[in-house]
Amino acid sequence: MKLITRFELAAKNENELRGLLRMAFNELAKSDFGTHERRNALASLENIENELASRAPCP
Repeated sequence: MKLITRFELAAKNENELRGLLRMAFNELAKSDFGTHERRNALASLENIENELASRAPCP
């Protein structure tokens, strides 16, 4: 899996981000432990979650 950066995510809407989150999670589930693909999936998941959190309304 290609690493998805915060820069790329900034141009996506929330529905696209949730779709990417699902895709990254599925890639993580398929990956072997300790591989480059697994590291990219984990980093992409973190980036997507951080982007979604930054857009959440503050109470």
